[in-house]
Amino acid sequence: MGYNISDIQQLIYYIKKRVTEHQEGQVKYEFKKEFFIDLVLSICKKSNKMITDQHIHFKEAIYVEKREEYYSIFQNYCHGATSVAIFGELICQKLKEPIEQSVYKKTARDLTDEMRSNCESLNGNRSNLDKHILKALAEEEDFDKYMNYIHNPRVHFKSFIRDEVSRYITDKFSVSVLPKMKENIKLLQQKIMKAAHVSTEHVQVNRGDAGLWLKSFTQQLSDELIFSEKDLSGVKHDDVDDFNLLKDVLRNKLPAIISDISSRFNTETFPVKLDCKDRPDELLTDHFCQCCWVQCPFCGAICTNTIENHDGDHSVPFHRSIGLNGIYTSNLSTHICTSAVASSNLYFYPNDSDNKVLWRDYRRAGGVYADWSITPDLSVLPYWKWFVCRFQKDLEKYYKKFEGYVEIPDEWRKYSKQEAIESLNKYL
Repeated sequence: MGYNISDIQQLIYYIKKRVTEHQEGQVKYEFKKEFFIDLVLSICKKSNKMITDQHIHFKEAIYVEKREEYYSIFQNYCHGATSVAIFGELICQKLKEPIEQSVYKKTARDLTDEMRSNCESLNGNRSNLDKHILKALAEEEDFDKYMNYIHNPRVHFKSFIRDEVSRYITDKFSVSVLPKMKENIKLLQQKIMKAAHVSTEHVQVNRGDAGLWLKSFTQQLSDELIFSEKDLSGVKHDDVDDFNLLKDVLRNKLPAIISDISSRFNTETFPVKLDCKDRPDELLTDHFCQCCWVQCPFCGAICTNTIENHDGDHSVPFHRSIGLNGIYTSNLSTHICTSAVASSNLYFYPNDSDNKVLWRDYRRAGGVYADWSITPDLSVLPYWKWFVCRFQKDLEKYYKKFEGYVEIPDEWRKYSKQEAIESLNKYL
């Protein structure tokens, strides 16, 4: 629909946010103010042509769509059709887009409920989802994806959910998605005709006019359709007086509208026709991600509390090797948080400062360290032992080397990938 100055400001805000996020990552350089200005100008210059071209195509498409929409009504007018017939057909045309939106939205919610029941990775809590994510990572053995999971867990969760939903829709479209869409549009057609019948009776009892009929009709459908009297503002209907005929026009014309919408049901249009907030992946993301995402300052494990801003300490059943975060030691460490706090002589440097703090007294470091409850424990999830051994060279390249006083224990190297995956089922 074109753009104005507020859109440019929004674009600049988005660019600034992404640059800031990148700057806060694992980088050893800092962007100058001049770089940001040049980046914004470059992106806006490219975006200007893209948006302008799209706006031209948009206006052309709208013109063609509206021309076809009103052509049949104009034909009826030329052939001497009554005001009731023209008004009825116009209502049907105006209902087309709201019907389509309602069917896709209702189906998306039905599908979301189905996936939460039938999809193995999505039918439990976030801990269950986390387990399936770790299984998938092990199967793929993609180091970059592991780093994304470790450093940007929330982003990775969203990406995994999106892929799961896309796969489910593609695999189950003909046996689950399409039948739901057809059933939902059938029920909606019945509700529209019921609303027309009730409105006709209401007007006849109250000796009302077309305005009263339309008000009653839209109110009854308000929970189903985004459709109101305003959609027909400016349309002359003062001489519409045969409401039984109006109801018959809807009954005769509506099936063609329903058939036209149904003919375009397919896997490609399903995600495109939905508003972002109504997509199954967004609904599932909201369900799984409304919880705590604070990461352990040592190993990066995610707090498992189901409340985002919960009271009390953060905690997690199993911590990882602090080497996965690449911090706090001169060499990549294989120490696990829980075993480190059980030691009497190990220490760390909070936030790379010169202050030395014993692991067992980690809360004395203050800040984020004081908010965690790390129970002394010598057990380690075999999954992360396998991971460190499998991706040792990648970790050494990404961070530092596993050398010096810290070596990977030989016992860690005995685990196979299958044993690592099975340990997830056993402990998580």
